[in-house]
Amino acid sequence: MKESHMFKNFFEVEQYIQNQETKKRIALCGAQDDTALKALVRAKRKGIAEGVLIGDENAINELLESMGEPASDYEIINETNESKSARTAYRYVHEKNADIPMKGLMQSSSFLSAAMNPSFDFLSDNDTLCAVTVFYYPPRDRLMFVADCAINISPTLDDKVNIIKNSVPLIRSFGIETVKVAVVSVIETINPDIISSVDADTLSNMEWDKGIVVEGPFALDNALDVEAAKHKGINSEVAGQADFLLMPDLCAGNIFHKAMHFFGKAPNAGVMCGPKTPVVFNSRTDTPDTKYHSILTAVMQSCMRA
Repeated sequence: MKESHMFKNFFEVEQYIQNQETKKRIALCGAQDDTALKALVRAKRKGIAEGVLIGDENAINELLESMGEPASDYEIINETNESKSARTAYRYVHEKNADIPMKGLMQSSSFLSAAMNPSFDFLSDNDTLCAVTVFYYPPRDRLMFVADCAINISPTLDDKVNIIKNSVPLIRSFGIETVKVAVVSVIETINPDIISSVDADTLSNMEWDKGIVVEGPFALDNALDVEAAKHKGINSEVAGQADFLLMPDLCAGNIFHKAMHFFGKAPNAGVMCGPKTPVVFNSRTDTPDTKYHSILTAVMQSCMRA
């Protein structure tokens, strides 16, 4: 399914999915999570998703009752061990009993360990997983993308290549045909003592597939803002026009993600890129809105792959 329209915000994404009149079945592991369950209930009420709820059955039923939601509308699997809960979600997807796994109340390590289990055949040939944040950026009235905030601690140059390649299909599913990648460092010049600036220069000089433009290094200001780039004399197709911000490491990505959320209050979503199936991958502290936006994003990915 191809879409030429560029989606500017999550409301447009929601409308598009609803117009497709298709539902995706989401396997929520650690489902005794108020925020994740609220998000899935919202998606179900919007006609976007169905739910398989895996976790503490008593707690799940109590939460559904508090939301005025009939438990009979869901398949509920009692599994209080978080590692087994995560494996059950991935097994359901592997066996075609669900479309999308979703992380609820559990450690990321348990969720990722299940994704790596070879029996679920979940990883693509390029097995570098990455966490991508989709966020609304008001100055440009559009959605943007950033990685990695949760998985790759100190990505190598090869890892960064794979993060870009794995993220591009997600970005294109939002109607962006030519993906402009800004490789972020702390400066916009090459300094051999700052590895991220050296990596950025190497990445920008690589051959990329048609429709992918990679440039760097950029400091964050000139990656985001055209006037900041002009002020520093940067002449670039990407500067101030970036679709995707590739962060130098997990610390930078995680701090950026949480600054957007807690300081900027930017609407955002979190998904995993790299596996064969879209994945909803959120922090336990993310809001119901963020988790709902993450469901929308994963469903969008799934629709565009159909």
